[in-house]
Amino acid sequence: MHAEALPTLAPRRGSAGRLERALIALAGGEGRVLDHRERGWASITFAGTRHTVRLAFDTPEGIAGGELLIAELPDHEFALPGQLVADATVSAVDHALAPSPRLTVTCELLLLEDG
Repeated sequence: MHAEALPTLAPRRGSAGRLERALIALAGGEGRVLDHRERGWASITFAGTRHTVRLAFDTPEGIAGGELLIAELPDHEFALPGQLVADATVSAVDHALAPSPRLTVTCELLLLEDG
């Protein structure tokens, strides 16, 4: 018996799409985006966007990639054109074994406009 498949978002364009691709690359090319929420953010000196990205990993290789993402995200240096990643954290992890192995990781990132 297979677990109910979670929907995958269509690939995004622009800085949000580049961010999603960078997160999947950091996970060794594994995983799929389940949800990506973006909202504007500003301070007196900076403007940008806050992103909440939820990714699913549901193969043994995928789960290993998700664990790599968890370990590497806080210190990773992103190369996103026109954007600086000011903060990147893992805010939630859900690891289920039944009915089939699945790792779901939620990341919170603050991107500032560069320039």
